[in-house]
Amino acid sequence: MIPFKIFIMPLEGFALMSYASFVEPLRAANLLSKKNLYEVVNVYSQNKNIKSSVGIPVDCKLHFTEIKEFDLFLIIAGGSPENFVDKKLFGWISKQAQHGKNLGGVSGGPLVLVKAGVMANKRMTIHWEHAESVSALTESVLLERSLYVIDRERMTCAGGTAPMDMVLALIKMQHGQIFARYVSDWFLHTEIRPSEGPQRGGLSERFGTNNSHVLGAIELMQNHLSDTLTLMQLASLLNISARQLNRMFIKSIKKTTMSFYRELKLEKSKLLLKNGSMSISEVSEAMGFSNPSHFSNSFKKLYGYSPKLSRM
Repeated sequence: MIPFKIFIMPLEGFALMSYASFVEPLRAANLLSKKNLYEVVNVYSQNKNIKSSVGIPVDCKLHFTEIKEFDLFLIIAGGSPENFVDKKLFGWISKQAQHGKNLGGVSGGPLVLVKAGVMANKRMTIHWEHAESVSALTESVLLERSLYVIDRERMTCAGGTAPMDMVLALIKMQHGQIFARYVSDWFLHTEIRPSEGPQRGGLSERFGTNNSHVLGAIELMQNHLSDTLTLMQLASLLNISARQLNRMFIKSIKKTTMSFYRELKLEKSKLLLKNGSMSISEVSEAMGFSNPSHFSNSFKKLYGYSPKLSRM
């Protein structure tokens, strides 16, 4: 098995809790599966000896220019990332984005991605203390106050303990709900929080169900608003059949699985149109619709008016 290769760049003063919350579940996944599912390598940009917020250093083996192939490049920052400048790194990040590479940021890390110019028209989150800095830099990003956001090739996280929820979501996407729960339980992390809320209970109350498979599917949907999962993929990740999942949705939500998924996308689209500067075509693409016409027809069917009117 070829491991999922992650290069992490911690910047001076990074939060050790954020770093450990991301890395430790990956180590546990390897241990519990008895396979090398994930490979993590620390890299640096300016100084090789990077110390955390509590003074504990991490071993950075490579300069970012030595990176060859990777599955995810992640920046973890604390302190004052708005003051961080490395034009060579920014250019390298921009080049990776042009090649469709997966890029991520934790705590203040997303601000570095914004400064590199790779977050335009992308949904993202960041630690609340850096939110104003993002707004001051650009109006082209779609900043959310979520625990984490996975939008196409971008993965951003608010930091603290939220990186554990984000990495468990990644494990769940790649290896299914049962294994992700196994890893979560290893850390006595009994509830994997969804991206858009502080706790799973809120998700249960919002949709009026305690069905674990339905809630698990909704979490997957929220993390795949842009790159739509099929019914078969959702069911497979939950370790049940597509028929079972559909029956559960109809019983619990009174809607089919995929119609519910489409409404989640349209709900987010409505917010993007109302609060953002994206065009209808850009929102359509960001929410994974096949074309603007399909998006407009689906939007009008649900809300009774066109996307254009939602801005008035």
